[in-house]
Amino acid sequence: MNPRFILLGGFLGAGKTTTVARLAKHFTSQGLRVGIVTNDQTTDLVDTQSLRSQGFDVGEVAGACFCCSFDELTSTVDRLAHFNPPDVIIAEPVGSCTDLVATVIRPLNAVYERPMEMAPYGVLLKPSHGLKILRNEPGTGFSPKAAYIFTKQLEEADFMVINRIDELSSEVVSELEMRLKDQFPGRPILKMSAKSGLGFDGFIKQLSTPGNYGRRVLEMDYDLYAEGEAELGWLNSQSHVESTTPFSLDAMLLRIAERLSETLAEAEAETAHLKVIGLWDSHYAVANHVSSFTKPELSLPSHATVSQAEIVVNARVAIDPVELETIVRADLDALSTEFGLRLRISTMQSFRPGRPVPTHRIPADV
Repeated sequence: MNPRFILLGGFLGAGKTTTVARLAKHFTSQGLRVGIVTNDQTTDLVDTQSLRSQGFDVGEVAGACFCCSFDELTSTVDRLAHFNPPDVIIAEPVGSCTDLVATVIRPLNAVYERPMEMAPYGVLLKPSHGLKILRNEPGTGFSPKAAYIFTKQLEEADFMVINRIDELSSEVVSELEMRLKDQFPGRPILKMSAKSGLGFDGFIKQLSTPGNYGRRVLEMDYDLYAEGEAELGWLNSQSHVESTTPFSLDAMLLRIAERLSETLAEAEAETAHLKVIGLWDSHYAVANHVSSFTKPELSLPSHATVSQAEIVVNARVAIDPVELETIVRADLDALSTEFGLRLRISTMQSFRPGRPVPTHRIPADV
């Protein structure tokens, strides 16, 4: 039996990783073997470490998006299948990527030699930035170039998911649904909270719906697409902290996210997504900040008191990456003093994504 391949799209901060984890738990509970493929423009991914900490088999495509590292994507799928072939493969692309039908889904069908059953391509809507972009109102924190990526992601979806509905009023949910129907007609719109599980059964049912999917090939302006991605500064860092006095891992992570959100707001830099993970022994926790319109939250608590930890920060912010690195270094130093910790930063990378150059682009049926 061929494995099912589930590609789950959505903008930075839409809740893809939380959804992937819930999906993996669901399929595992059914006795199915699950493989996960994460993706980012660089290494030291919070998503990869978080999912592995939950016991999942995770392969990572790092250094470029799936479309620009298609051979690495297929090699990663092959590695997952080598010893204990998965029944389900869940792939989470970079949150600033689009045109995935033509550059990932169609090439998997036409070029990759391992047969797979393609699930419908679902895209999660990020409400905090999504409502402003769908209204076409100013003050989203992003330029129209970045908003172009956001809308193109929705345009190519087989179905769309309004995620984080537990954080929204019924009026906002209704408006989002209405605007999606008006601007992207002809496809199902689901409402869900990946965090609480509300509406998740409908999401599973949609993924299991038979049909001919991956047919919405976009007309793309790759110059505009590249400029939209380059608007964001990306940063990944890994640090070690320790103290003679035990401290709350959760409180420290949330404070890092809060401090960074405050500093970035002062710099008038819009956050697309900020993730902070803490790991030590069997303990792990994650804090998130997804926009200037929302507060940082502890999305995955550990309830642990530790005397040391590994800390990973992934930040995607509309700011020059050099300035972003300066802010992160300064805030980590300040917070280590606040918590009485010894801080050692082992790696820190900051950059702007390069122009997307897909390995394959198949705009028509082959």
